[in-house]
Amino acid sequence: MNAIAITSAEQAQQDIAEEFAFFGDWTERYQYLIDLGKQLPAFPEAWKTEEHRVHGCQSMVWLVPSGDASKMHFEAISDSAIVSGLIALVLRVYSDRPATEIVATEPTFIGTIGLAKHLSPTRSNGLAAMLAKLKGYAATAAS
Repeated sequence: MNAIAITSAEQAQQDIAEEFAFFGDWTERYQYLIDLGKQLPAFPEAWKTEEHRVHGCQSMVWLVPSGDASKMHFEAISDSAIVSGLIALVLRVYSDRPATEIVATEPTFIGTIGLAKHLSPTRSNGLAAMLAKLKGYAATAAS
């Protein structure tokens, strides 16, 4: 069963918060992020182009949109294990949703699980750049 398709973006964020609440410290949470990143689907080398690259990230990050305004799908990958985990969370909240829901959904899970306090400034900037690019794709599709 595809959990992404049957829950709203808000529910996905609540689920993420509940999962992270199980971990006692940030060492465990970082390990969980790394494990999530390892579960991302295979990302074709052919997609690792400048067109799909997310600028503003210290790591290399690629984001590929597909679908239309009624249901947008995203594939993404990074050369960093922790950033790949962040991507997994972002995709869980935003992928396979209507463009209007994507644009309207604020990434509250970042603050809820404490990521804002535990990411380096460069990772925080990269996460913001990735969210901006993803929402930009959705805004274009919705218009």
